[in-house]
Amino acid sequence: MSAGGAPGRTGTPAAGGSLAPVLAIVPVKTLDAAKSRLMEALDAADRQRLVLAMLADVLMNLRRCTAVQRVVVVTDDREARHRAVAEGADVVADEDSGSHSAAALRGIAAAAHPHDRVLLAPGDCPLVTVEDLDALLTTPQPAVVVVPDRHGTGTNALLLDPPDAIEPSFGAGSLQRHLDVASALGVAARARVVPSLALDIDTADDLATLRARFASLRGGAPATRGVVAGLRG
Repeated sequence: MSAGGAPGRTGTPAAGGSLAPVLAIVPVKTLDAAKSRLMEALDAADRQRLVLAMLADVLMNLRRCTAVQRVVVVTDDREARHRAVAEGADVVADEDSGSHSAAALRGIAAAAHPHDRVLLAPGDCPLVTVEDLDALLTTPQPAVVVVPDRHGTGTNALLLDPPDAIEPSFGAGSLQRHLDVASALGVAARARVVPSLALDIDTADDLATLRARFASLRGGAPATRGVVAGLRG
């Protein structure tokens, strides 16, 4: 992949003054490998139900976002494929079942056009709202926007304009890593907090936080809310 947006590039409006369309790419691991850090809190069947429910809620809101032209799920899991299709998303096969970053790159290579903006979106942030997505995607942004997790160190979403502005590198410490890569390439970048994308569900503590949010919020994340209500413990 070339990592070469023009130095200092911002989210330039497309011809006619409107922003370029957004391709949302959601990598999803095989369900038997997903959420291993929740093993002490949930059995395999509950983890799989939770993953599919969170995916459904995320895809529902991506599909409702006016700026998102197309949603693509990158996965090699049969149940995740079925859920993606049911929610109106396209599917790209993740035949290698590699890392989150590799799956994101596979989605970009298979589905993105050079003029697209690409949102690498999480499948495990069920509280995401259409309003927050619209605020992010309907205003001009730098070539790279890094959306941090609630701890302020990881990356929960990555907005790239153009799709090859930088190569994604998710994982521990990825917020600063993405900004450093962009800086080294002379690509304009910033971190932007998106409140409803801050909580991704990886650990028992994340799950407890999600339960507390559900107790204090009315509505939202209907599929995940239903699954969490039925979880043991």
